[in-house]
Amino acid sequence: MNQTAAALSTDARSQIVSALNQSVAETAVTTMLAQNFHWNVTGPHFGPLHQLFQDIYEDHFTAQDDLAERVKALDGYAEGTLAGMIKRSKVSEFEGDAKDTDMIKMMLDAQETLAATLAGCGQIAADHGDTLTEDLCIARGQVHEKFAWFLRSHLR
Repeated sequence: MNQTAAALSTDARSQIVSALNQSVAETAVTTMLAQNFHWNVTGPHFGPLHQLFQDIYEDHFTAQDDLAERVKALDGYAEGTLAGMIKRSKVSEFEGDAKDTDMIKMMLDAQETLAATLAGCGQIAADHGDTLTEDLCIARGQVHEKFAWFLRSHLR
């Protein structure tokens, strides 16, 4: 049965909020990773990669807000500290200089991680009849899979 946020049990909301906060954390870390690469990419493919990394971080910045606002709609606490997000995230920051192909590989891994995290979050929401969160997770997962495809294409 499909349920609104208010109709979900406390346990269901707690599980969904936890999964959404995981998604927010990984999205935030990936946003900064993309911005870092946008600033520092060099090489013969500078132009298209500079733009792709910008497209990613701009998309992800908005997505963080959408995901966090869903947490609030579920009457949850949106974890908002960078330290907390970095600690929670399965996506890691990168410090230092990297070749453009290494940047692509790291960003590809981040996109695939985000797609999987969102698929899992969507499944938790579906299990509890929260179709609105499930829909948000499906839509976001599709975006990450599309970015993964773009990145993978640069490696072929």
